[in-house]
Parts: sequence; C-alpha cells; structure tokens
Amino acid sequence: MNILLALIPISLLLLGAAIWAFVWAVRKGQYDDLDTPALDILVDDDKPMPVAQVRHGDRDR
Repeated sequence: MNILLALIPISLLLLGAAIWAFVWAVRKGQYDDLDTPALDILVDDDKPMPVAQVRHGDRDR
C-alpha cells in the first residue's frame, strides 16, 4: 500500500512529461506533413548510380 504513495506521483510526473513532449512536438511542426515521408519511398531516383560505384560495390561483397 505504501508503494502507491510513490507510484502515483511518479506516474503523474511521467504523464506531465509526455504531455509536454507532445505539445513541444506540435509547436515545432513535427506533425505538419504526415503524407510526404511515406510517399518518398515510392519515388524513383532520377540519376542512375555510376558504373564505377556499382562495380566497386559488387566487388566488396
């Protein structure tokens, strides 16, 4: 029962820290653009890799 006297204030402090971190992230713009990073993986690169780097990369394997 005495452990509750320690766990309740600790949990309230952690809750306050989580709320503060969320508010900070929203104010800094972390949640402004949620679609672009997920779609960037689908975009092909315009320039192909140089032949010298491709051969060098195959040789190291």
